[in-house]
Amino acid sequence: MTKIAICGALGRMGKTIAAMIDEDPALEFIGGVDVGEGTLFGKKVVSSENIDDFLAEEKPDVLIDFTIANAAVKNIRAASKAGVAVVVGTTGFSEEQKEENRKNIEGTIPAVISTNFSVGVNIFWKLVREAAKQLSDYDIEVTEAHHHFKKDAPSGTAKTILEIIKEETGDREEMYGREGMVGARGKEIGVHVIRGGDIVGDHSVMFAGNNEVIELSHRAYDRAVFAHGVIRSAKWIAGKEPGIYTMDDVLGLIR
Repeated sequence: MTKIAICGALGRMGKTIAAMIDEDPALEFIGGVDVGEGTLFGKKVVSSENIDDFLAEEKPDVLIDFTIANAAVKNIRAASKAGVAVVVGTTGFSEEQKEENRKNIEGTIPAVISTNFSVGVNIFWKLVREAAKQLSDYDIEVTEAHHHFKKDAPSGTAKTILEIIKEETGDREEMYGREGMVGARGKEIGVHVIRGGDIVGDHSVMFAGNNEVIELSHRAYDRAVFAHGVIRSAKWIAGKEPGIYTMDDVLGLIR
């Protein structure tokens, strides 16, 4: 049985993931860490400042992180010291933070890191890549929408979309919204961010050419779609060789 701990255990995603772990006979939820202390499914959740002691005492096989970038860097560092595999769904890392995570992971622990654990989104990314490859001369617009509590903008998923498009079409300026006399469109990617209500996560990419428009989109109706991918990743990563893996590896998708 794989023992799982969660960073951000008392948050919305943390509770959703813990509930799925609790129902899975192949997994055991052993507790977690958060900003404040508490309990979840009868297991203790300790303050994040005590993560080193928690990992030493509970000895999880996998640590799942859904927090914020600054906290996640510290949690990954602690997992590395404890030799615990990680599954990281936190977004908003700076380039410096990504490099620190890489140094803490490579050669030490296995890690699955993704800006989105939905199986559907990972297939969506593949479709976006193929469309960008074939429609590189079309105008491209990216739109994403999330709930009003979402901290980072654009979302990590949208940033991945932008990276994919640029890999296939060449570097383009990102134009965040438009106002006033903007003149003729240049070689740019329009990026539009919406925050409101309880939107779980909507992403769309429009490829606009002369006389036709192709639009690809993905809409999540429940956080469970992300949690299912996280659970799948936690099962997959346990026992793997040290290194950084993606959902492509978990799903067996060809890059």
